[in-house]
Amino acid sequence: MKIIISSTGDKIDDLLDARFGRCPYFIVVEIENKKIKTINAIKNIAMAQMTGAGINAAQIVANENPDAIITTNIGPRAFDVFEQFNILIYCGSGKIKDVIQEFIDGKLTQIKQARGGMGFGFGKGFGRGGRRA
Repeated sequence: MKIIISSTGDKIDDLLDARFGRCPYFIVVEIENKKIKTINAIKNIAMAQMTGAGINAAQIVANENPDAIITTNIGPRAFDVFEQFNILIYCGSGKIKDVIQEFIDGKLTQIKQARGGMGFGFGKGFGRGGRRA
């Protein structure tokens, strides 16, 4: 089974990033017989996009053919991509290595609808990356 986790970094000691489309890395984990077989990191090149980060990140992840992804917040367009490819979505938090073990142990909750996403992007609603004076 292959799972992909949204991450703040490229190591298993890094934290799961709650923002699927804006996470810096995806950790790709292959599990066989409840044991970790391989772990790789993919840089999320969609994270810096002004718009569409979520759906573009979803396409990057879907191209890896995972069975499941683990994140916290996922927007409706990214959710639809995973639903179209029958990729299960689970909610997790904490260190990547702990999230992997929780997945193996069946302790994670499946996400059944989009949550978060389609937000304010970099500008937080104040324009193109600007700040209120």
